[in-house]
Amino acid sequence: MKNIYSNIYKPNNFNIKKAKKYLENNKVIGLPTETVYGLAANAYSNKSVKKKFLL
Repeated sequence: MKNIYSNIYKPNNFNIKKAKKYLENNKVIGLPTETVYGLAANAYSNKSVKKKFLL
């Protein structure tokens, strides 16, 4: 698994669609919460869930 570093994106339509595309392609993404960042994966994809737990 490779690391991908990127910037923190503002929640606009373009970036939300980009995150949706990553999730549809079995990627794991980071999401901000009130205090920390959480990891999100497509819950309907076994491949995505496995990737998330390997992190």
